Amino acid sequence: MAKKRNQAALAAKACQLRGDRGHPFGTLKGFIPLGAGEERVYQQLREAIPVLDAAVGKLVRLSGGFTPRCRSHAAQAQLEQFLKSVPCGRGQVGIDSFLSGYMDSLLVYGRSVGEMVLQGGRLRGLFWGDVTQLQMEEADNPMETVLYGPDENGRLHPLPYQNLLLFTTLNPEAAHPYGVSLFRGMPFLADILMKIYASIGTNWERAGNIRYSVVCQGAEGMDPAAAQERSGQIAREWSRAMEDGKNGTVRDFVAVGDVQIQAIGADAPILDSEVPVRQILEQLVAKTGLPPFLLGLSWSTTERMSTQQADILTSELWALRRSVEPVVRKICRTYLALEGLDPQVEIAWDDISLQDITEEAQAELYKAQAEKYRSEARK
Repeated sequence: MAKKRNQAALAAKACQLRGDRGHPFGTLKGFIPLGAGEERVYQQLREAIPVLDAAVGKLVRLSGGFTPRCRSHAAQAQLEQFLKSVPCGRGQVGIDSFLSGYMDSLLVYGRSVGEMVLQGGRLRGLFWGDVTQLQMEEADNPMETVLYGPDENGRLHPLPYQNLLLFTTLNPEAAHPYGVSLFRGMPFLADILMKIYASIGTNWERAGNIRYSVVCQGAEGMDPAAAQERSGQIAREWSRAMEDGKNGTVRDFVAVGDVQIQAIGADAPILDSEVPVRQILEQLVAKTGLPPFLLGLSWSTTERMSTQQADILTSELWALRRSVEPVVRKICRTYLALEGLDPQVEIAWDDISLQDITEEAQAELYKAQAEKYRSEARK
Protein backbone atom coordinates (compact mmCIF):
# COMPACT_ATOMS: atom_id res chain seq x y z
CA MET A 1 0.00 0.00 0.00
CA ALA A 2 2.84 2.40 0.91
CA LYS A 3 4.62 1.49 -2.32
CA LYS A 4 1.56 2.44 -4.35
CA ARG A 5 1.32 5.78 -2.55
CA ASN A 6 4.97 6.52 -3.30
CA GLN A 7 4.44 5.67 -6.97
CA ALA A 8 1.39 7.95 -7.09
CA ALA A 9 3.36 10.76 -5.48
CA LEU A 10 6.16 10.37 -8.02
CA ALA A 11 3.65 10.35 -10.84
CA ALA A 12 2.01 13.51 -9.52
CA LYS A 13 5.37 15.25 -9.19
CA ALA A 14 6.42 14.49 -12.73
CA CYS A 15 5.25 16.82 -15.48
CA GLN A 16 5.62 15.88 -19.11
CA LEU A 17 4.83 19.27 -20.63
CA ARG A 18 6.74 21.49 -18.21
CA GLY A 19 9.25 19.16 -16.71
CA ASP A 20 13.04 19.41 -16.56
CA ARG A 21 14.56 20.93 -19.67
CA GLY A 22 18.14 21.03 -20.76
CA HIS A 23 19.73 24.45 -20.43
CA PRO A 24 23.22 25.49 -21.56
CA PHE A 25 23.64 27.69 -18.47
CA GLY A 26 22.52 25.87 -15.36
CA THR A 27 22.40 28.94 -13.10
CA LEU A 28 19.93 30.63 -15.47
CA LYS A 29 17.60 27.68 -15.71
CA GLY A 30 13.99 28.68 -15.29
CA PHE A 31 14.82 32.35 -14.75
CA ILE A 32 12.28 34.60 -16.48
CA PRO A 33 12.59 38.39 -16.27
CA LEU A 34 9.35 40.33 -16.03
CA GLY A 35 10.78 43.82 -16.45
CA ALA A 36 11.08 43.69 -20.24
CA GLY A 37 10.94 46.73 -22.47
CA GLU A 38 7.39 45.97 -23.58
CA GLU A 39 6.02 47.27 -20.28
CA ARG A 40 7.34 50.74 -21.09
CA VAL A 41 5.71 50.52 -24.51
CA TYR A 42 2.36 49.64 -22.89
CA GLN A 43 2.69 52.56 -20.47
CA GLN A 44 3.32 54.97 -23.32
CA LEU A 45 0.41 53.53 -25.29
CA ARG A 46 -1.91 54.22 -22.41
CA GLU A 47 -0.59 57.74 -21.90
CA ALA A 48 -0.61 58.65 -25.60
CA ILE A 49 -4.04 57.28 -26.59
CA PRO A 50 -6.83 58.26 -24.16
CA VAL A 51 -9.20 55.69 -25.70
CA LEU A 52 -7.03 52.85 -24.41
CA ASP A 53 -6.82 54.36 -20.94
CA ALA A 54 -10.61 54.73 -20.88
CA ALA A 55 -11.04 51.13 -22.08
CA VAL A 56 -8.96 49.75 -19.20
CA GLY A 57 -10.86 51.82 -16.65
CA LYS A 58 -14.25 50.77 -18.00
CA LEU A 59 -13.34 47.08 -18.08
CA VAL A 60 -12.24 47.28 -14.45
CA ARG A 61 -15.40 49.08 -13.36
CA LEU A 62 -17.74 46.88 -15.40
CA SER A 63 -16.28 43.79 -13.72
CA GLY A 64 -18.26 44.78 -10.63
CA GLY A 65 -17.97 43.43 -7.13
CA PHE A 66 -18.68 40.22 -5.26
CA THR A 67 -20.12 38.87 -2.04
CA PRO A 68 -18.45 36.08 -0.03
CA ARG A 69 -20.59 33.12 1.00
CA CYS A 70 -19.54 31.40 4.24
CA ARG A 71 -21.14 28.44 5.98
CA SER A 72 -21.10 30.27 9.31
CA HIS A 73 -23.14 33.44 9.87
CA ALA A 74 -20.52 34.79 12.28
CA ALA A 75 -17.75 34.21 9.73
CA GLN A 76 -19.93 35.79 7.03
CA ALA A 77 -20.47 39.03 8.97
CA GLN A 78 -16.85 39.28 10.10
CA LEU A 79 -15.45 38.63 6.62
CA GLU A 80 -17.75 41.19 5.00
CA GLN A 81 -16.67 43.82 7.51
CA PHE A 82 -13.01 43.03 6.85
CA LEU A 83 -13.40 43.28 3.07
CA LYS A 84 -15.07 46.69 3.42
CA SER A 85 -12.48 48.19 5.77
CA VAL A 86 -9.17 46.53 4.88
CA PRO A 87 -6.42 49.11 4.15
CA CYS A 88 -4.92 48.86 0.67
CA GLY A 89 -2.36 51.68 0.71
CA ARG A 90 -2.27 54.89 -1.35
CA GLY A 91 -5.21 56.13 0.71
CA GLN A 92 -7.46 53.31 -0.55
CA VAL A 93 -9.71 51.15 1.64
CA GLY A 94 -11.67 48.03 0.81
CA ILE A 95 -11.30 44.98 -1.38
CA ASP A 96 -12.83 46.86 -4.33
CA SER A 97 -9.92 49.31 -4.32
CA PHE A 98 -7.43 46.45 -4.23
CA LEU A 99 -9.14 44.65 -7.11
CA SER A 100 -9.23 47.86 -9.18
CA GLY A 101 -5.45 48.26 -9.00
CA TYR A 102 -4.90 44.52 -9.37
CA MET A 103 -7.09 44.21 -12.48
CA ASP A 104 -5.63 47.37 -13.96
CA SER A 105 -2.14 45.87 -13.87
CA LEU A 106 -3.49 42.55 -15.15
CA LEU A 107 -5.00 44.17 -18.25
CA VAL A 108 -2.10 46.49 -19.06
CA TYR A 109 0.83 44.14 -18.41
CA GLY A 110 -0.84 40.74 -18.63
CA ARG A 111 0.13 40.00 -15.01
CA SER A 112 -0.32 41.50 -11.58
CA VAL A 113 1.13 41.02 -8.14
CA GLY A 114 -0.19 41.72 -4.65
CA GLU A 115 0.66 41.02 -1.03
CA MET A 116 -1.19 40.11 2.12
CA VAL A 117 0.24 41.98 5.12
CA LEU A 118 0.10 40.31 8.54
CA GLN A 119 0.32 42.02 11.90
CA GLY A 120 0.08 40.18 15.18
CA GLY A 121 -0.70 36.94 13.40
CA ARG A 122 -3.75 38.41 11.64
CA LEU A 123 -4.39 39.74 8.17
CA ARG A 124 -4.35 43.53 8.37
CA GLY A 125 -3.74 44.85 4.85
CA LEU A 126 -3.76 44.19 1.11
CA PHE A 127 -1.40 45.88 -1.32
CA TRP A 128 -0.89 45.62 -5.05
CA GLY A 129 2.60 46.14 -6.40
CA ASP A 130 4.48 47.22 -9.50
CA VAL A 131 4.92 44.03 -11.47
CA THR A 132 7.55 45.64 -13.71
CA GLN A 133 9.96 45.76 -10.75
CA LEU A 134 9.75 42.02 -10.11
CA GLN A 135 11.18 38.95 -11.76
CA MET A 136 10.23 35.34 -11.40
CA GLU A 137 11.75 31.90 -11.53
CA GLU A 138 9.96 28.67 -12.22
CA ALA A 139 10.59 26.26 -9.38
CA ASP A 140 11.45 22.59 -9.79
CA ASN A 141 7.78 21.94 -9.26
CA PRO A 142 6.06 23.36 -12.38
CA MET A 143 3.04 24.24 -10.25
CA GLU A 144 5.03 26.86 -8.32
CA THR A 145 6.85 30.08 -9.14
CA VAL A 146 9.25 32.13 -7.05
CA LEU A 147 9.07 35.93 -7.20
CA TYR A 148 12.25 38.01 -6.96
CA GLY A 149 12.43 41.62 -5.83
CA PRO A 150 15.23 44.20 -5.43
CA ASP A 151 16.81 44.86 -2.06
CA GLU A 152 18.15 48.19 -0.78
CA ASN A 153 21.22 47.80 -3.00
CA GLY A 154 19.20 46.98 -6.11
CA ARG A 155 20.19 43.31 -6.18
CA LEU A 156 17.48 40.75 -6.82
CA HIS A 157 16.70 38.16 -4.20
CA PRO A 158 13.77 35.82 -3.53
CA LEU A 159 11.08 37.57 -1.53
CA PRO A 160 11.03 35.93 1.91
CA TYR A 161 7.29 35.24 2.36
CA GLN A 162 6.18 33.70 -0.89
CA ASN A 163 3.01 32.30 0.67
CA LEU A 164 1.75 35.85 1.31
CA LEU A 165 2.22 36.98 -2.30
CA LEU A 166 -0.56 37.07 -4.86
CA PHE A 167 0.33 36.56 -8.51
CA THR A 168 -2.00 36.31 -11.51
CA THR A 169 -1.39 36.09 -15.25
CA LEU A 170 -3.85 36.86 -18.03
CA ASN A 171 -4.10 34.18 -20.73
CA PRO A 172 -0.56 32.77 -20.25
CA GLU A 173 0.97 30.94 -23.17
CA ALA A 174 2.55 27.51 -23.08
CA ALA A 175 5.97 28.90 -24.03
CA HIS A 176 6.25 31.19 -21.00
CA PRO A 177 4.19 32.28 -17.98
CA TYR A 178 4.34 35.99 -18.77
CA GLY A 179 0.66 36.45 -19.51
CA VAL A 180 -0.71 38.42 -22.45
CA SER A 181 -1.44 42.14 -22.19
CA LEU A 182 -4.64 43.65 -23.54
CA PHE A 183 -2.38 45.97 -25.58
CA ARG A 184 -0.61 43.15 -27.36
CA GLY A 185 -0.68 43.74 -31.11
CA MET A 186 -1.44 47.46 -30.73
CA PRO A 187 2.01 49.16 -30.91
CA PHE A 188 2.24 49.01 -34.72
CA LEU A 189 -1.17 50.57 -35.29
CA ALA A 190 -0.69 53.01 -32.43
CA ASP A 191 2.57 54.20 -33.99
CA ILE A 192 0.75 55.00 -37.25
CA LEU A 193 -2.03 56.77 -35.34
CA MET A 194 0.42 58.94 -33.43
CA LYS A 195 2.19 59.89 -36.68
CA ILE A 196 -1.16 61.05 -38.09
CA TYR A 197 -1.93 63.07 -34.96
CA ALA A 198 1.55 64.62 -35.00
CA SER A 199 1.11 65.56 -38.66
CA ILE A 200 -2.28 67.11 -37.91
CA GLY A 201 -0.72 69.21 -35.16
CA THR A 202 2.12 70.34 -37.44
CA ASN A 203 -0.25 71.21 -40.29
CA TRP A 204 -2.59 73.21 -38.09
CA GLU A 205 0.33 75.01 -36.51
CA ARG A 206 1.42 75.98 -40.00
CA ALA A 207 -2.11 76.98 -41.00
CA GLY A 208 -2.64 79.03 -37.84
CA ASN A 209 0.80 80.68 -37.94
CA ILE A 210 1.23 81.58 -41.60
CA ARG A 211 4.67 82.24 -43.07
CA TYR A 212 4.97 84.66 -45.99
CA SER A 213 7.32 84.96 -48.93
CA VAL A 214 7.99 88.61 -49.94
CA VAL A 215 9.70 88.97 -53.33
CA CYS A 216 10.73 92.37 -54.74
CA GLN A 217 11.25 92.48 -58.52
CA GLY A 218 13.42 94.88 -60.51
CA ALA A 219 16.62 94.72 -58.47
CA GLU A 220 18.68 92.89 -61.13
CA GLY A 221 20.89 95.86 -62.12
CA MET A 222 21.09 97.36 -58.61
CA ASP A 223 24.30 97.57 -56.62
CA PRO A 224 24.57 94.54 -54.22
CA ALA A 225 24.94 96.76 -51.16
CA ALA A 226 21.93 98.85 -52.14
CA ALA A 227 19.91 95.72 -52.93
CA GLN A 228 20.75 94.28 -49.50
CA GLU A 229 19.79 97.51 -47.79
CA ARG A 230 16.51 97.66 -49.70
CA SER A 231 15.63 94.06 -48.88
CA GLY A 232 16.38 94.66 -45.20
CA GLN A 233 14.13 97.72 -45.18
CA ILE A 234 11.28 95.75 -46.79
CA ALA A 235 11.73 92.91 -44.25
CA ARG A 236 11.61 95.35 -41.32
CA GLU A 237 8.51 97.09 -42.60
CA TRP A 238 6.77 93.76 -43.24
CA SER A 239 7.62 92.48 -39.78
CA ARG A 240 6.34 95.72 -38.22
CA ALA A 241 3.07 95.42 -40.13
CA MET A 242 2.60 91.83 -39.02
CA GLU A 243 3.38 92.63 -35.37
CA ASP A 244 0.87 95.47 -35.36
CA GLY A 245 -1.74 93.08 -36.76
CA LYS A 246 -1.16 90.74 -33.80
CA ASN A 247 -1.65 93.61 -31.34
CA GLY A 248 -5.07 94.46 -32.76
CA THR A 249 -4.04 97.50 -34.78
CA VAL A 250 -4.01 97.69 -38.55
CA ARG A 251 -0.91 98.97 -40.31
CA ASP A 252 -0.48 99.19 -44.07
CA PHE A 253 2.58 97.82 -45.75
CA VAL A 254 3.87 100.26 -48.36
CA ALA A 255 6.70 99.33 -50.71
CA VAL A 256 8.18 100.86 -53.85
CA GLY A 257 8.53 98.64 -56.87
CA ASP A 258 7.07 95.34 -57.98
CA VAL A 259 6.53 93.40 -54.71
CA GLN A 260 4.89 89.97 -54.66
CA ILE A 261 3.62 88.44 -51.38
CA GLN A 262 2.60 84.77 -51.09
CA ALA A 263 1.76 82.51 -48.16
CA ILE A 264 4.28 79.69 -47.89
CA GLY A 265 2.61 76.33 -48.33
CA ALA A 266 -0.81 77.79 -49.10
CA ASP A 267 -1.13 75.58 -52.17
CA ALA A 268 -0.59 72.38 -50.13
CA PRO A 269 -3.96 71.02 -48.90
CA ILE A 270 -4.29 69.36 -45.49
CA LEU A 271 -4.95 65.65 -45.93
CA ASP A 272 -8.24 64.22 -44.74
CA SER A 273 -7.44 62.04 -41.73
CA GLU A 274 -10.95 60.94 -40.78
CA VAL A 275 -10.92 57.64 -42.71
CA PRO A 276 -7.45 56.34 -41.71
CA VAL A 277 -7.91 57.41 -38.07
CA ARG A 278 -11.25 55.62 -37.88
CA GLN A 279 -9.80 52.46 -39.45
CA ILE A 280 -7.03 52.34 -36.88
CA LEU A 281 -9.34 53.13 -33.97
CA GLU A 282 -11.68 50.35 -35.08
CA GLN A 283 -8.83 47.86 -34.75
CA LEU A 284 -7.78 49.19 -31.34
CA VAL A 285 -11.33 49.26 -29.97
CA ALA A 286 -12.05 45.76 -31.30
CA LYS A 287 -9.11 44.47 -29.22
CA THR A 288 -10.65 45.87 -26.04
CA GLY A 289 -14.00 44.14 -26.62
CA LEU A 290 -15.98 47.29 -25.79
CA PRO A 291 -18.60 48.87 -28.07
CA PRO A 292 -17.25 52.09 -29.61
CA PHE A 293 -19.92 54.37 -28.14
CA LEU A 294 -18.89 53.36 -24.61
CA LEU A 295 -15.55 55.03 -25.35
CA GLY A 296 -17.10 58.20 -26.75
CA LEU A 297 -16.76 57.20 -30.42
CA SER A 298 -20.11 58.02 -32.02
CA TRP A 299 -19.61 56.61 -35.49
CA SER A 300 -23.35 56.10 -35.97
CA THR A 301 -26.17 58.36 -34.80
CA THR A 302 -28.37 55.38 -33.90
CA GLU A 303 -25.64 53.26 -32.35
CA ARG A 304 -26.62 51.32 -29.23
CA MET A 305 -25.59 48.11 -27.58
CA SER A 306 -27.22 45.11 -29.18
CA THR A 307 -27.98 41.85 -27.42
CA GLN A 308 -25.10 40.15 -29.18
CA GLN A 309 -22.63 42.86 -28.14
CA ALA A 310 -23.85 42.67 -24.54
CA ASP A 311 -23.41 38.89 -24.48
CA ILE A 312 -19.89 39.11 -25.90
CA LEU A 313 -18.87 41.84 -23.45
CA THR A 314 -20.40 39.88 -20.58
CA SER A 315 -18.31 36.84 -21.51
CA GLU A 316 -15.17 39.02 -21.57
CA LEU A 317 -15.93 40.35 -18.11
CA TRP A 318 -16.58 36.87 -16.73
CA ALA A 319 -13.23 35.71 -18.15
CA LEU A 320 -11.54 38.56 -16.27
CA ARG A 321 -13.41 37.60 -13.12
CA ARG A 322 -12.31 33.98 -13.42
CA SER A 323 -8.70 35.12 -13.64
CA VAL A 324 -8.79 36.99 -10.32
CA GLU A 325 -11.21 34.75 -8.43
CA PRO A 326 -8.45 32.42 -7.06
CA VAL A 327 -6.73 35.46 -5.55
CA VAL A 328 -9.97 36.68 -3.97
CA ARG A 329 -10.68 33.21 -2.55
CA LYS A 330 -7.14 32.97 -1.15
CA ILE A 331 -7.53 36.33 0.63
CA CYS A 332 -10.84 35.33 2.18
CA ARG A 333 -9.63 31.90 3.30
CA THR A 334 -6.42 33.30 4.76
CA TYR A 335 -8.34 35.84 6.81
CA LEU A 336 -10.82 33.29 8.11
CA ALA A 337 -8.11 30.78 8.97
CA LEU A 338 -6.06 33.36 10.90
CA GLU A 339 -9.18 34.44 12.78
CA GLY A 340 -9.89 30.85 13.81
CA LEU A 341 -13.08 30.63 11.72
CA ASP A 342 -14.30 28.13 9.17
CA PRO A 343 -12.14 28.87 6.07
CA GLN A 344 -14.64 27.45 3.58
CA VAL A 345 -15.91 30.29 1.42
CA GLU A 346 -17.38 30.74 -2.03
CA ILE A 347 -17.32 33.86 -4.19
CA ALA A 348 -20.66 35.11 -5.55
CA TRP A 349 -20.05 37.79 -8.17
CA ASP A 350 -22.60 40.53 -8.74
CA ASP A 351 -24.80 40.24 -11.80
CA ILE A 352 -23.57 42.03 -14.92
CA SER A 353 -26.44 44.09 -16.31
CA LEU A 354 -25.69 45.66 -19.70
CA GLN A 355 -29.17 45.60 -21.20
CA ASP A 356 -32.15 47.90 -20.80
CA ILE A 357 -34.15 47.01 -17.70
CA THR A 358 -37.37 47.51 -19.65
CA GLU A 359 -36.33 44.92 -22.25
CA GLU A 360 -35.32 42.45 -19.52
CA ALA A 361 -38.67 42.90 -17.76
CA GLN A 362 -40.51 42.43 -21.06
CA ALA A 363 -38.57 39.23 -21.74
CA GLU A 364 -39.48 37.92 -18.28
CA LEU A 365 -43.14 38.75 -18.98
CA TYR A 366 -43.07 36.81 -22.25
CA LYS A 367 -41.51 33.83 -20.48
CA ALA A 368 -44.19 33.91 -17.76
CA GLN A 369 -46.96 34.13 -20.36
CA ALA A 370 -45.50 31.23 -22.34
CA GLU A 371 -45.28 29.11 -19.19
CA LYS A 372 -48.89 29.98 -18.34
CA TYR A 373 -50.10 28.93 -21.80
CA ARG A 374 -48.17 25.65 -21.57
CA SER A 375 -49.62 24.85 -18.17
CA GLU A 376 -53.17 25.60 -19.39
CA ALA A 377 -52.63 23.40 -22.44
CA ARG A 378 -51.54 20.47 -20.26
CA LYS A 379 -54.75 20.76 -18.26
